[in-house]
Amino acid sequence: MKAAVMHLYDEKLENSDWVVYQDVPDPKITNPSDVIIRIGGAGVCRTDLHVIEGIWRDHSDLTLPHILGHENAGWVEEVGNGVNNVKVGDKVIVHPLMTKGYCLACRRGNDMHAEDSIFPGINANGGYAEYLLTNDRALVKLPDNLDPKAVAPHTDAGLTAYRAAKQAAGHLLPGEYVVVIGGGGLGHIGIQVLAAMCAAEIIVVDRAEAALELSRKIGAHHTVKAGDGWVDEIIALTGGHGAEAVIDFVGEGDAVQKGLASTRNQGSYYIVGYGGKVEIPTIDMITSEKRIIGCLVGTFPELVELMALAERGLVKLDTHEYKLSDANKALHDLHHGKYTGRAVLVP
Repeated sequence: MKAAVMHLYDEKLENSDWVVYQDVPDPKITNPSDVIIRIGGAGVCRTDLHVIEGIWRDHSDLTLPHILGHENAGWVEEVGNGVNNVKVGDKVIVHPLMTKGYCLACRRGNDMHAEDSIFPGINANGGYAEYLLTNDRALVKLPDNLDPKAVAPHTDAGLTAYRAAKQAAGHLLPGEYVVVIGGGGLGHIGIQVLAAMCAAEIIVVDRAEAALELSRKIGAHHTVKAGDGWVDEIIALTGGHGAEAVIDFVGEGDAVQKGLASTRNQGSYYIVGYGGKVEIPTIDMITSEKRIIGCLVGTFPELVELMALAERGLVKLDTHEYKLSDANKALHDLHHGKYTGRAVLVP
């Protein structure tokens, strides 16, 4: 099969080519629960850039050469002899984690905290290829009106944004406010989930006018251009108190400090983007009673819930399609902020 393969790390992201489009062996069924997926679309994620930078070297068993791609959807191509929940030809979206299901975290539905898991695209070969090896526990059948390449980024970007927005929506009331920092790849999904699941006023902060324009179209009530004074604008919009919830899809630079400053006392600051640090004096935590919540990728049931929203047209991805052979261009376009939504590689 053809695949876009990473051979070297590039800590400064300076190289012109980060992957090589080449022939590699097809994946093989080795376990009864194995499933091979013919890829219909593989999302391009900022985490892929972090893998290329080497950030994940100390956090996973990644070995080179490596096939990126943890946001995948397509059609079932082959199944192991123990698989009975899907059949060849089924259209599916793939939860990013392969788990066995026996540990306590898995039995509670928290597969992302499984004691024994494989994360294709991170510590195993992913979906920047014609075929992907996964297992039966990771698959959600897609309804007729959803195309794999249109929903592939939901398996990480969408699922992570959904998990954060769902948690915030669970406590937001009419008349309250939620701030979304970053209205692009993940943010534009989170905005739609918030609009579908709660009645709070949505404020979006971004430095790009294109992202702000998209945010207004999909449910934002207010948009704020990122700059030196955006916290003051948030405070003014929220009646001088700050927002009951802030969802930070950036998580680096000054977004963390400003996100916390935009959160009202007893409010919740959700961290989705990463790369920065949370630094807050303990006395400020005590006096403000702010809650700081980290958000990892969502659960299997949450992926089912997200697909239900997508099926009804309540959450739509702004996607930009690239050929698999153009994976380097897609990665560089992401790195340089040349699109507001999500890129998808199509074999």
